[in-house]
Amino acid sequence: MRFSRLVACPLAILLAASCGRGELPASPAAAGPDGGTLVIASPGDADNLLPPLAVTIVSREVTDLVFDHLAEIGDDMNTFGDAGFTPRLARSWTWAPDSLSIVFHLDPRARWHDGQPVRANDVRFSVALYKNPKLASPIAAALANVDSATVLDSLDAVVWFHAREPESFFDIAYQLWVMPEHVYGAVPPEKLATSELARHPVGSGRFRFVSWQPGSRIEIEADTANYRGRAKLDRVIWAISPDNDASFAQVIGGQADLFESATPGQLKAISGHSNVRAFPWPTLQYGFLGLNFRDPKHHAQPNPVLHDVRVRRALSMALDRHAMLQNVFGGFGAIGYGPFPAGLATADTTLRIPHHDPGFAAALLDSAGWTAGPDGMRRRDGVPLAIRLIVPTSSAFRMRYAVLIQEALRKVGIRVDLDAEPFPAFFAKQTAGDFDAALITYSTDPNAGGAAQSWAASSMIPAGGNYLSYADPRFDALLDSATASFDPAAAKRYAVRAYQVIADDVPAVWLYDLTSLGILNARFHVTALRTDGWWAHLADWTIPTADRIDRDRIGLGAAKP
Repeated sequence: MRFSRLVACPLAILLAASCGRGELPASPAAAGPDGGTLVIASPGDADNLLPPLAVTIVSREVTDLVFDHLAEIGDDMNTFGDAGFTPRLARSWTWAPDSLSIVFHLDPRARWHDGQPVRANDVRFSVALYKNPKLASPIAAALANVDSATVLDSLDAVVWFHAREPESFFDIAYQLWVMPEHVYGAVPPEKLATSELARHPVGSGRFRFVSWQPGSRIEIEADTANYRGRAKLDRVIWAISPDNDASFAQVIGGQADLFESATPGQLKAISGHSNVRAFPWPTLQYGFLGLNFRDPKHHAQPNPVLHDVRVRRALSMALDRHAMLQNVFGGFGAIGYGPFPAGLATADTTLRIPHHDPGFAAALLDSAGWTAGPDGMRRRDGVPLAIRLIVPTSSAFRMRYAVLIQEALRKVGIRVDLDAEPFPAFFAKQTAGDFDAALITYSTDPNAGGAAQSWAASSMIPAGGNYLSYADPRFDALLDSATASFDPAAAKRYAVRAYQVIADDVPAVWLYDLTSLGILNARFHVTALRTDGWWAHLADWTIPTADRIDRDRIGLGAAKP
């Protein structure tokens, strides 16, 4: 369901013209023995390597590969009950008759990368850590229905829930990466984010951490003694480069293998380069212009301009979203419909959102007291109508949007001061709420409850991912009803009503669904791609022996530990 729109024409037409060797191969017959190196040309760095605190995409990629869940969600991304989930650290599980607890039976073969066995006390520790307010994990809100975990014996952990809910299993299995108590329990939760452990993770996944040179390189390698079998690739390296063109050049030149954020022009440019092909994958990401409800310098006070819904609505109506989409993405962009990607099961593409009408936008600004002067720019009581828009220079798409937004808002008398910086500085301002407006992309969970992490009042910064400090109790209540419903149809109805509340409050302008298009070296054989991350099955990617290059033949040492 989620995949079809992303691979449909006209994108398919573009790919047919530019794919080099053609569509992504997944032929196991062509796969060789274990080995090989994947180098990812990444425009951004990790923020930290602790699963409960990882926010950036690179952090997620690394932690997802180094740590394990108790059970793994299926490729269909079902979130009701445990259908489709497969064993990971837990080789099986037993529900209580009242569904208020689950006993997870751990795989006795599972080991941490330092050689210690994975035990039930690690599950207990991890649940308590995620929920500890001193850690301030943005994922804590997603574990609200999880009460605690207890230990039956060394290999059996019991997870307890506050209430019987349809997504109880999803909550604990999908949101929690189990962490070793003997490693992370030695540091107070409030100090973990700044500790060395945040830079040197110890997990149980099929890849193990090797090194991190901030701003330059992250490396992981196959855990050759892993209880689920070693990763088929030897190593994965993120080569950090904030320059989009430089990253593209590295993949074309063979210094790197994968570039995740290609522009339409770059995709067209790979035609004739037989060593690379287009790499599209489905996502649960969406992009928007976020409007801060708080004063960026005085968080206890409302934003002096954007607290007024008339101004937010005028700002939205001044922007021609479809024209900007065409300008930035060409003929294969996907318009945003609300606080969700269109591929989400609860998505609704018929929400009432402000339509493009610059004349009505001007009237709204007049009614709010912002009147145009002789120069066409608006003021109220002598104060210019101006907002500061932050944007990461590492994103060619968002940089282009920023310029278009600045020009469109100037035409209705709003001054936009662009604050463009490399991703680390941008991200620091985003997480601190230091902006009036921000061009943001969110990657949401595959359920309706995932929106709580970005839009619920309980997720406001600094503890959560609600960077706009948006709050509406109607939204929170409707989303709670959606996640508590055992009827998928009813859950969607509640979720859509919640989305409409947000649309009416206009905390954002919904710009696009992120159509992820990358470029991949043709020697890789790729397995299935999942909507919550192309890297979900990376441990099973292969390189045929005949296609290997020098860095694929470096090999690994003896089995570890």
